[in-house]
Amino acid sequence: MTTTLPDKTLLLDDTASLRAAARFVREHDSAALLPLLLPGLGGPDLEALAGHCRFAHAGLLVFPPDADGLRAQLAACGLAVDTPAHPSVVVRERLARRHRRDPAELDVQILRPQVLGCGGERRAVEVFALTVPPHSGLEPIAAYERTRQHEAHLAFEIDRPEASALRGLCAILVRHGARPDGGGYNPHEDGTVLYFTLPADAACDYRRLELYARGDHQDTLAAHLDHDSRRDARQPAETLLHLLTGAWTTQALTTFARLGLPDVMDTRTACCTEDLARLTGAHPRSLAVLLRYLAMVGAVTPAPAPARTPARTPSPAHDTADAPEQAREQAPEQEGFRLTELGALLRADTPGSMRPLALMYGGPFYRSFSGLDHAVRTGQPAFDLIFGENHFDHFARDPELASLFDRSMAASSRMFQPLPAHPVIAAAAQAPAPATVVDIAGGNGELLGLLLTAHPRLRGVLLERPHAVGAARRRLAAAGCGERCDYRAGDFADVPSGGDVYVLSRVLHDWDDDRCREILRHCARAMPAHADLLVVERLLPVDGSPSLATAWDLHMLCNVGGRERRADHYARLFADAGLQLVGHSPLPLDAHVLHARRAPAPDPVTRRS
Repeated sequence: MTTTLPDKTLLLDDTASLRAAARFVREHDSAALLPLLLPGLGGPDLEALAGHCRFAHAGLLVFPPDADGLRAQLAACGLAVDTPAHPSVVVRERLARRHRRDPAELDVQILRPQVLGCGGERRAVEVFALTVPPHSGLEPIAAYERTRQHEAHLAFEIDRPEASALRGLCAILVRHGARPDGGGYNPHEDGTVLYFTLPADAACDYRRLELYARGDHQDTLAAHLDHDSRRDARQPAETLLHLLTGAWTTQALTTFARLGLPDVMDTRTACCTEDLARLTGAHPRSLAVLLRYLAMVGAVTPAPAPARTPARTPSPAHDTADAPEQAREQAPEQEGFRLTELGALLRADTPGSMRPLALMYGGPFYRSFSGLDHAVRTGQPAFDLIFGENHFDHFARDPELASLFDRSMAASSRMFQPLPAHPVIAAAAQAPAPATVVDIAGGNGELLGLLLTAHPRLRGVLLERPHAVGAARRRLAAAGCGERCDYRAGDFADVPSGGDVYVLSRVLHDWDDDRCREILRHCARAMPAHADLLVVERLLPVDGSPSLATAWDLHMLCNVGGRERRADHYARLFADAGLQLVGHSPLPLDAHVLHARRAPAPDPVTRRS
């Protein structure tokens, strides 16, 4: 009888994942980790979460052939288990639903090998182990789950899980973009699990968060699961109505930013609508209507405003107890509102302000989308139809609009945050001789400034159209790295030679394939043999799963005639230009960095044969 051993490559994949999870748990703490998972989190909301929740573990699903195989994997990772495994209820049920299997077919066990945190805290790697014996028919489940990592998550345990506190913590997570994503009660350990999907711009490879509360919290769990299913439970007409009114949200947020409301509001203290109207020159009652809508979308939150001195004191003849009910209701202009951390991102002076994005998406790009049907019918950008010229020429002729566009691009700079640690950049920074980074179409220098600031030995060259070079020069000078940077005014045909690392950030998606090949050929000709090319773009998912790349694909179609692409599409474009895709890795906001090098010259012997 022949025994087929499990695929060693797959077991190695599980081992690598276990090691990565253990390393993550050792290196992170609650207060620093939460803002990475929920961008924009701060102030009272961060204090509440950090005060009640502690980072407990990183969880993942592995697929050993048997118990001995699992123990060997854990031992290889230096993970010791001193407590027996017990059955997983929640993950087993999720797997059964996802793969349409009988839960009884799935043997899912939980183990929690201990890991010490960076400050000596006792934490764990939560290992869900689905036993996949050879020839069991479960191999497709293992292959699918390894690719999707649906069960990988970060868990925070709640101290003193009282019902009101638990509901409040869930509300904070939802307010900051986390989406309820199932949960359950595990009677084997008397614990309630609440899962959330993290927002797309979370600066972390983990996509799910778990709140764990000891005990059976039936009411909170029911509300959580109801929130999770509410969107699916809507009638189609209601769902469609919510979708059709999405434009109102864009304009409400743009008006919020344009009026300067975030700049006169506070995240801790409420302000009454009448005062906000006076500060911004708005009509009080109309402003109250806007603020109520913004509260619904999470930019502000209703809160009692500081007491105001009444205009007059009621006389006994006008006892308010006898007044009609509607007369005693608070006047709209007296309603109080407090800024949320989400709304604070629209302040003009906040680091990483998204105000320029609001003004762009609610301004020129909002207008251009009114011609989307033209773009879909003809394949030509709607922007050209609406404004009478292409996107780039239109902005180049209007310095104020060009500046707004550059600032809106910089507003998405959180996608760049991991780039200074990219192996190509790190290697260039450690090279014996100072290395040069060439940023092609580098805008106002946001990315190049980040790289030069992180690595003082690097030098930079920024290539841009003439109208943008001045803004980049000022920005890099203000960042303290202007003396290490050269500036070239030109087009893609003017890519300077002699660099060590070349960067194309959010450039190729502006163009069709032919123009992309041309741009890449200019890069390849300029690159020395040792040089690297880093391309930052959003990649369309191969499985059609939700992604910001899909939304930006529509945006590119409408406004510039470009497109988002899959990784294999970029690989073909690189090959056509004499380049070779080395690999790619994820960045925040559903972006990726693709690493390419010049393709090796064909072997003369091979070519003759």
